[in-house]
Amino acid sequence: MRRAAAVLSLATLAGLSPGGLRAPGEGQGRTVIAVGTLLDGRGGVFHDTRLVIEGSRIAAIDPSATPVTIDLGDRTVMPGWIDTHVHISWHFNEQGRVVSGAETPQELARHTAENAAATVRAGFTTIQSLGAAVDGPVRDAIAKGEVPGPRILTSLRQINGTGVRPETLRTLVRQIKADGADVVKVFATPGLGGNPHEAMSDRQMSAVCGEARAAGLRSVVHAVYDAGARAAAGAGCTAIEHGAFVSNATLKLMAERGTWLDPNLLVWHNYIDHRAAFGMSDDAIANMRDAVRPTAEVFRRARAAGVRIVFGTDAVAGAHGRNAEEFIYRVREAHERPADVLMSATSLAAESLGLGALVGTVAPGYEADLVATDGNLLDDITAVRRVVFVMKGGRVVH
Repeated sequence: MRRAAAVLSLATLAGLSPGGLRAPGEGQGRTVIAVGTLLDGRGGVFHDTRLVIEGSRIAAIDPSATPVTIDLGDRTVMPGWIDTHVHISWHFNEQGRVVSGAETPQELARHTAENAAATVRAGFTTIQSLGAAVDGPVRDAIAKGEVPGPRILTSLRQINGTGVRPETLRTLVRQIKADGADVVKVFATPGLGGNPHEAMSDRQMSAVCGEARAAGLRSVVHAVYDAGARAAAGAGCTAIEHGAFVSNATLKLMAERGTWLDPNLLVWHNYIDHRAAFGMSDDAIANMRDAVRPTAEVFRRARAAGVRIVFGTDAVAGAHGRNAEEFIYRVREAHERPADVLMSATSLAAESLGLGALVGTVAPGYEADLVATDGNLLDDITAVRRVVFVMKGGRVVH
């Protein structure tokens, strides 16, 4: 409780208004939004229609609904975007360097809340943070309407260690559940530049992901290299993060097991663009640059294998509020179709998080999470940089 209170008070000091702004007419329980082009998140496109919002939910898509309380003109509207992989607490200090622990819990909470506010203003109404303990109180404060931000799912911590006994891993998963996590995050391989043959064993992965399923939690697995990804898919883990060097055989196994894939391009560019802030060596930067091409290529190989791809950025310091750059990288570098990338960030991302009946789609009964851009994203993906309107749960936040 003390942590949550600190988040609220420090976020208020930072100029973050609680809860967001009320939409015109929201106090009366009904809002009608006039829309030029509507993308429903599942591939459907509607023109010159209106959305009826009642409370926090979409009540109808009705071109004749009146009276109009918000007119978005010829803007393009779609479900609020979902980023399935961020680290919402990472930030730079006043000297422009990444923070490495030398700050108070109150300062960390304030920066985390600021990152969350910037993220929702950029059009992301749901995120998954993988993860730090401070995510929990910020998640809870946002859910209570005390500070603005996206809906947050968090792992609260990460499981890391190829030498850990399976029973110890099961105990860790149970503790993570008890601490209030929404998901389990585990490292199956080292990070970029590590030993590609070092990976958690099949028994270790089965211990983590099996215990997570028993606890009612999803499991997402950091696996840059093939061995860890193969073990994770075989163990029935929910999703694999990165996967830049995953083999075609492992992609086939992932498709057969229904394992989600979340390749990230923004993360490499963000580190390269902020190399001084992160104190990156020349070798580390070279590894980042070398990872861009195989990451872009894994999109093509995964789609050919029938693997379901979701939208995640691995956003760290320097990327919060810039998450939408991932859309552009996926279209320009991975040669993804804009329609596919947009569905990866809406209905498919929601399904991967277990929220497919709540968010990620514009349809009656779904949460009124909406983002509007100046420009049609199907024709010009750079319109993701021109967000003009964001609604989360029926409340206008930007």
